[in-house]
Amino acid sequence: MNGVGEVIFTGSEQEIRERLHALSCRFYNKRAEYIFLARNVPIKFERDYLAENIKGFGYKESSHFLRNMGHSDYAILDKHVLRAMQEFGIIKKIPTMNKKNYLILEKKLKLFSKYLNISMDELDFVLWSRKSGEILK
Repeated sequence: MNGVGEVIFTGSEQEIRERLHALSCRFYNKRAEYIFLARNVPIKFERDYLAENIKGFGYKESSHFLRNMGHSDYAILDKHVLRAMQEFGIIKKIPTMNKKNYLILEKKLKLFSKYLNISMDELDFVLWSRKSGEILK
C-alpha cells in the first residue's frame, strides 16, 4: 500500500510515527498518538462524534479522516483553503474557527463548488494545492 497504508490499522504507535516521519508528515509524533488511540474507540462515521470524542480531532481533522476513509462531501478547511476562499471572495475574512464557523464556511464552499460544477472534495484540494504549491496523490 502507498503512503501510511496498513500501518495505520495494524501497526504500533511507534510504527505509525516512523511511517509518518518518513513521509515528512508535520506533527508526526502527535498524529501517530491520535491515530493509535482512535483505533481503540468504536468508530461511528459521524463527524460530530469524531470531533467531540477523539483526542486531537476537530472538524478539519474529522473531515480529513472521513474523506480518507472513503466518505465524501466534507471540506478540509485548513489555512490554505481559507486564504483561497478569501481571495476568491467566498468569505470576507477568516473567522476564529469553531464548530459553528466551520459549518458555515463549509456550506459556503459547497455552494461555490456547485456553482463551479465541481465536487467540494476536488475544489478544496485544488484550492489547497494552489496555495500550498504542492500536488499530492
